[in-house]
Amino acid sequence: MSRLNRRRALTSLWGAVFVLAAPTMLRAQARAQSPETWVEVWKSPSCGCCQDWITHLEAHGFSVKVHDVGNAAARARLKVPEQLGSCHTALVGGYAIEGHVPATDIRRLLKERPKAIGLTVPGMPIGSPGMDGPEYGKRQDPYDVLLIGQDGRTRVFNSYFKPKGR
Repeated sequence: MSRLNRRRALTSLWGAVFVLAAPTMLRAQARAQSPETWVEVWKSPSCGCCQDWITHLEAHGFSVKVHDVGNAAARARLKVPEQLGSCHTALVGGYAIEGHVPATDIRRLLKERPKAIGLTVPGMPIGSPGMDGPEYGKRQDPYDVLLIGQDGRTRVFNSYFKPKGR
């Protein structure tokens, strides 16, 4: 094989390697630019609304690790006051997430990074993520997402379905 033919063969070979490797390289670059956000969730193994909330998180780009062991111990460990409790507790980016908190509020929390324990939607308000399935019809109860300060006090982080002017 002549020197020119060898050079052409190597050029073709490297071109083929690039074409085959490019999609993998692009995916790796995209992951590096927007890393996965992991959420660890503690819930009851039989709770359907908790699973629906997890599906909501996954639909909004979160990766979720689930512990089907209940959430009382996790809530206590993460310092979420019991009166702010709900049916599942999560940990994301060092913050506690209690109850049916919308993914957009979690993203905002992670962007703003306030000095806080985390967010909560106490109880199980109908219309919140995970409590919005067809079995509830189109009902949407008003609810607040609360920011839990490091001292345990809360303030409204976001409100949903509130009448205008109130």
